[in-house]
Amino acid sequence: MLRNTLLFFVLLGFGSCKKKSAENFDRFPEGKKKEYITVEGLTVPDSDLDVSLFASEPMLYNPTNMDIDHKGRVWLCEAYNYRNDVNHVPYEKKGDKILILEDTDGDGKADKSKVFYQGEDVNAALGICVLGNKVIVSASPNVFVFTDEDGDDVPDKKEILFKTKGGLQSDHGVHAMIFGPDGKLYFNFGNHGIGLTDAKGQTLKDIYGREIDQTRQPFQDGMAIRCDLEAKNFEVVGWNFRNNYELCLDSFGRIWQSDNDDDGVRSNRLNYVMPYGNYGYKDEMTGADWRAYRTNKEDSVWKQHWHQNDPGVVPNLKVIGAGSPTGIFVYEGELLPERYRGSVFLGDAVNNDISAYQINKEKAGYTVDRKYIIHATDQWFRPSDVAAGPDGSVFVADWYDVGVGGHFVGDLEKGRIYRVFPKGNSKYQVPKYDFSDLNSSLEALKNPSNSVRYLAYQSLRKFGKVAEAGLYAIAKGDDVRYAARALWLLKELDAKYLEEFSAHPDEDLRAALVRMSPQVDHSEFLIKMSKDPSYQVKQAVATRISPTYNPVAWLNLALAYQGNDRWYLEALGIGAGANWDKYLEAYLKLKKNGPEWNDILWRSRGKRSADLLVDLIAGTSHENSLRYFRALDFQDKALRNNALLRLLKMSQSEERKLLIFKHFDTEDILKNPEFHSLIPNVLKGIKSDKDFLDIVSKYGLIEQKDRVLSILDRSEEPSVYRQAAEVANQLFGIGVLKDALSQKPLRLDFAKRRIERIGLVDHEVVTRQLIQVFTNKKYPFELREAAVLAMEGYMSDVRLWELMKVNKISKDLLPAAKEVMRKTFHNDIKVEFEHMFGKAENIQVHPMPDFSQKGDAMLGLSSFAKNCSVCHSNGSIGGNFGPGLGSIGNKLTKEALYNAIVYPNQGISLGYETSIITFKDGSSMQAIVTSKTANSYLVKLLGETELREYPLDAVKSVEVVEKVSLMPSFPLEEKEMLDLITYLSTLKQGS
Repeated sequence: MLRNTLLFFVLLGFGSCKKKSAENFDRFPEGKKKEYITVEGLTVPDSDLDVSLFASEPMLYNPTNMDIDHKGRVWLCEAYNYRNDVNHVPYEKKGDKILILEDTDGDGKADKSKVFYQGEDVNAALGICVLGNKVIVSASPNVFVFTDEDGDDVPDKKEILFKTKGGLQSDHGVHAMIFGPDGKLYFNFGNHGIGLTDAKGQTLKDIYGREIDQTRQPFQDGMAIRCDLEAKNFEVVGWNFRNNYELCLDSFGRIWQSDNDDDGVRSNRLNYVMPYGNYGYKDEMTGADWRAYRTNKEDSVWKQHWHQNDPGVVPNLKVIGAGSPTGIFVYEGELLPERYRGSVFLGDAVNNDISAYQINKEKAGYTVDRKYIIHATDQWFRPSDVAAGPDGSVFVADWYDVGVGGHFVGDLEKGRIYRVFPKGNSKYQVPKYDFSDLNSSLEALKNPSNSVRYLAYQSLRKFGKVAEAGLYAIAKGDDVRYAARALWLLKELDAKYLEEFSAHPDEDLRAALVRMSPQVDHSEFLIKMSKDPSYQVKQAVATRISPTYNPVAWLNLALAYQGNDRWYLEALGIGAGANWDKYLEAYLKLKKNGPEWNDILWRSRGKRSADLLVDLIAGTSHENSLRYFRALDFQDKALRNNALLRLLKMSQSEERKLLIFKHFDTEDILKNPEFHSLIPNVLKGIKSDKDFLDIVSKYGLIEQKDRVLSILDRSEEPSVYRQAAEVANQLFGIGVLKDALSQKPLRLDFAKRRIERIGLVDHEVVTRQLIQVFTNKKYPFELREAAVLAMEGYMSDVRLWELMKVNKISKDLLPAAKEVMRKTFHNDIKVEFEHMFGKAENIQVHPMPDFSQKGDAMLGLSSFAKNCSVCHSNGSIGGNFGPGLGSIGNKLTKEALYNAIVYPNQGISLGYETSIITFKDGSSMQAIVTSKTANSYLVKLLGETELREYPLDAVKSVEVVEKVSLMPSFPLEEKEMLDLITYLSTLKQGS
């Protein structure tokens, strides 16, 4: 059964709410007494910029997303009805609102507000996109398109454009639609979105016939997608993200987005979305999460988290550390200083800032330089979105709340919109366009606002050939961003423009031409562009040929690979796609060895790849061979096993033999008689108990019983003897405990140790045997007491409580039984137990400390080490069972920290939800399911930091328990609580 640990989950929340019934909502009374602060709480580091308040409560509340239309009006989603049941907050029966805010006199302040739509079907919407008279609202599981046919700002029609399969009331659902320079819609959803269906619920397929779902063929977890405006011709351009909050594009067709990490690991990232790329949140082949064992595992958590050492994973643009990245866009306006043009603007709700990331090119990839646009001294500043206005100023939506993240709701009454502009230029002057006029439409195409450019794009398409001369003039101009926008339209009029501009001096424009080109087999244009000297262009060619067959272009690209460019290597892998066999054969005829050959082989997925990798491993040192062993995991299972068996027979090193055993595919290799003949000698050479147990468990080697039991009885390492107990129970059953109890004469110490160690397994068969021991007085008291104490487990303590209620526990064992029951995580049983037997001590929840008083952070650190570090890390010390707390001081105010500690069920971090796992043998357990692979569930058990693996065929059901945290309420004396929170509020680590 599970040994006790004092859990301290600070499980966090991303609140939402509004005005109605706010007077009854007192969980955060500090919100009512908080002084009214807006721009006074913001710092603008760039002396050339300024910020002003455009709108605030009561005009709006809790904005989640916004768009700016061609008139300069701010459209936004309000989220009042966000997880009301979980957070026990009021519910607006009329539903949430889509608002329009307008500055009618150009003074930079909104003076007019109207409700475009209100309804329960847009509760907690996370995306809005205004395209002329159509407004697309993303409110998982629905993506709605509203049509205002008469221009009165009231929708005349509401339709479902398409749906997601999940994501209801989750910020991991579907996000905003973005109009791209190619005339398509781009959007993303996080790992709760699951997949796409049409309005009738039929699973959607991409243009290549693949289901957009969690199939791992190849798609899994969060995805970035594009489609036609009519929601046809879907194409998944990236997958395997966690919570990609929103995406954006530049004029060259490059896609950028952020991705939010598992709580506490400080691994949020920026991505360039290389088309058709896998982005590494889960294992590509198995679906296992980043904590699972794998060869050549990365040396830092922020690389491990995204599987950065795996072939087939596109590198991160930048790991930006702790935080909560939200709204994003590429600034291409001219109002702000030139140094910001082309930068990716990103909000971060945890770190209370807006940043601009300048994009720098490096070979086939990118780096970034960061500049702060806004940094808040007011910790309630929680930017949820950023967007460009038609005048080139930047709008910022502020959720404005006590905390952020997960499910937690804080303030009900606040929300702001800010505007960033050059100092001394606060007027909001929105340019006016006549989209029925050709010249006006051409000018509008240069606007920094997507809403304006959409109307210009549609207008110019209608003009057709009439617009050609004007578009050509823009394309020949000095501004390459404007030129790219014009060429997206010109190439539809005549393909000759791709050829004409293919020698343009700007490599970004040439790469954009590649993205514009048709995807056809043996494309002569792409063959030509594969010889372009720019690696930015080569990267674009590699991904563009991916769905096609173009061996000449790919071979040109592969022969140009010079090593030390992971971006280019992954582009080559994407480009090879389903053609690895033929492409690799052609490459091998011209290239036989060398570091470049090694890299391409490492990335390859051909029929010869496994044998070639094994040949490479055979001549490589152990340390240098690890990356190639990992590459074997991505090859065909049968071919991999055959190659590894050949390697095993030629290997002398026990270290290498062990590694080979870890990489065999179990089901296939167990059918091979030669494999079985080699096992005994290999196992003899394995010195590590853990490694030995891993292999015995993986291959079900029951003939290794003696050594397994020896480890079980003799090891003094808790993680090792716990593992031995699991393996012994798995392979040999309860007999290993019965044997110890039936020895003549009885060896008391030996039998007691077996009870304690086999009792670590929370299994129905073990529980029954323990009951037989402590209810039978023929056994000595020491054994009976040990058996009672071993009943500490999610399943077994229920059985113990059933016996206690009917007085089936003898008086001499009652103290031990009470000790077990006081640690139960069953809240209903805990209430019954305390009603019958009383509390261990007079525990009460003390009121919120007076935070105007100074706490002692050093005493708080001691409290953290004593109470919290078993399960949580502060960045220096502590375990990784619960969310890391290294930046919790940014995420929650002191008042919110108190509530998270005392009322843990009110906010449970995504990825740390409690699940009840029921097995087919009747046993069950309470745990955190981190991932589900093709063959097993990977789970974290209470008090353990290493993952456990349970085969799918042994599991009957997995049920997520809503509103139940694994952390019990955590009452402390008022002074100790003040000190602890004072310390936690100092934890504000970045990357």
